[in-house]
Amino acid sequence: MAKYDYDLFVIGGGSGGVRAARVSAGLGKRVAVAEEFRFGGTCVIRGCVPKKLLVYASQYSEYFGDAKGYGWSVKPAHFDWATLIANKDKEISRLEGLYRKGVEGAGGEAIMSRATLLDRHTIRLDAEDRTATADQILIATGGRPAAHDALPGHEHCISSNEVFDLPELPKAIVIEGGGYIAVEFANIFHGLGVETTLVYRGMQILSRFDNDLRKLLHDAMVDKGIKIILQSVQKEVVKRKDGRLESRLSTGEQLVADQVLLAIGRSPNTDGLGFENAGVNIGQMGEVIVDSYSRTNVANIWAIGDVTNRVQLTPVAIHEAMCLVETLWKDNPTEPDLEVIPTAVFSQPEVGTVGLSEERAVQRFEHVDIYRAHFRPMRNILAGRDEKMLTKLVVDGQTGLVLGAHILGPDAGEMAQLLGISLKAGLSKEDFDRTMAVHPTAAEELVTMYKPSYSYRDGKRLQA
Repeated sequence: MAKYDYDLFVIGGGSGGVRAARVSAGLGKRVAVAEEFRFGGTCVIRGCVPKKLLVYASQYSEYFGDAKGYGWSVKPAHFDWATLIANKDKEISRLEGLYRKGVEGAGGEAIMSRATLLDRHTIRLDAEDRTATADQILIATGGRPAAHDALPGHEHCISSNEVFDLPELPKAIVIEGGGYIAVEFANIFHGLGVETTLVYRGMQILSRFDNDLRKLLHDAMVDKGIKIILQSVQKEVVKRKDGRLESRLSTGEQLVADQVLLAIGRSPNTDGLGFENAGVNIGQMGEVIVDSYSRTNVANIWAIGDVTNRVQLTPVAIHEAMCLVETLWKDNPTEPDLEVIPTAVFSQPEVGTVGLSEERAVQRFEHVDIYRAHFRPMRNILAGRDEKMLTKLVVDGQTGLVLGAHILGPDAGEMAQLLGISLKAGLSKEDFDRTMAVHPTAAEELVTMYKPSYSYRDGKRLQA
């Protein structure tokens, strides 16, 4: 008789937890995954997937405007928020079913219940009023929007959890934050015809991104009509008698809107999960502390994804899950490779980036060459749109190694995925130069920038 009920018990039915459960079950292991809300986690239910659907919806306003230059006569368009949300919900439900089906189809058990640790091998399942035991336990509970209880009037605001299910489209919205979530929603709401204001405490949006991308995206957003207020925070949100909200800023400015979205950070989901019962160490931010193999301080308990607060991206959680499978079941201890991660910001224009920014490369390397093309993409010419595109390569001037690639413009996220392969493979600028261009495309600029736009030596910028 087996000593434990399961070989692996996963707490959290998001992308990372489901991948670990499904692949482990496929290897013949006795596996269960417990989820208290909906399978799919943040990404599928209230993150990447519904957000990208809203991004697509918001882009049509520009498409309709561009069509005239290409000979199309488009009748005045009408947008219906309720239709979009209903169709979004239908797709999310379909994906949720696939996630659960994937676990069960591989031979695992999917349990709809909150799960908490009673000790290092025992899990309490609240909805089923029972306990279960497991040899190995994986924590994959993800994260949530950070609480902002210190903000007076925070109870009148919404987070990225509620934004997908608003009963109606607001006429005006204030969004606080400067990260990718805030920036993406600012573009979404503006594209849907909402008067949009972005408030950010920093000097420029999208900290830690390449400064070229940050400034050019900021300028493009302002040109479209999005109001961006920098070096400011909300001091108070007041609900007026007419039901609208008044956002009072540290600069003294007052903004009136129908909704206020707080997008200023996320926190790991570790509250009330019984980690103290199992002796699992938690960090200052509430994150589960793990080693380079995703193991906690308790030998049989592991953690992956946003709950570890390493890199909060869905593909990273999935990658960590696959590495865990190698470590646990295949006698092949494997550390997640968290270097050179391609990233996209689905703003308008879109951002795609991988590797080092210009600023970080200059700090780390003695000789850096910057290849930069800033141009009007062909698709904007007949449309009469002045919006420009940026392609940029950051290169180690001594070895020729491409350290970073950055794009602002149409389909930048798609390009970043392919550039991620190139940079992960360690390709040089010479490899880029030897690659034939696909013409006419915007991406061909990546292989036709033959001379540096400028260079750095020991941190000092030199003209080419």
